[in-house]
Amino acid sequence: MSAHDLLSFGHPVDGVPDISHPHPDRRIAGNPLRETWNLVDAPLGRAETFSTGIWRCEPGHWAIAFGPTEREVFTVLEGRCRVRRFDGSHEEAGPGQSIHIPPGFTGSFEVLETVVKVYVIVE
Repeated sequence: MSAHDLLSFGHPVDGVPDISHPHPDRRIAGNPLRETWNLVDAPLGRAETFSTGIWRCEPGHWAIAFGPTEREVFTVLEGRCRVRRFDGSHEEAGPGQSIHIPPGFTGSFEVLETVVKVYVIVE
């Protein structure tokens, strides 16, 4: 795929996903299976990478830490999730709702109901 190719995608996705689980040191609750169909990795101006695709995850809760230039915007297609700040406050999203995670963010990601999301990560 070139940087000039037009791409349409949605859920369900064709192809085999990358399978993962949260790192044991980051788990707070559960050990959810995470499936990622990363569909685009491309340079983006001053940013190092631009990634987008579909991500599916079972219920669970784990710590997250974004780098100083990494940011994510995602929209939930199915299920419910929370992004928690370390002070205990959180943002929650369900179908049709989006969350922006800023550079340098530390906190946790909690999947309340199996979630499917479309994500864009720029770093």
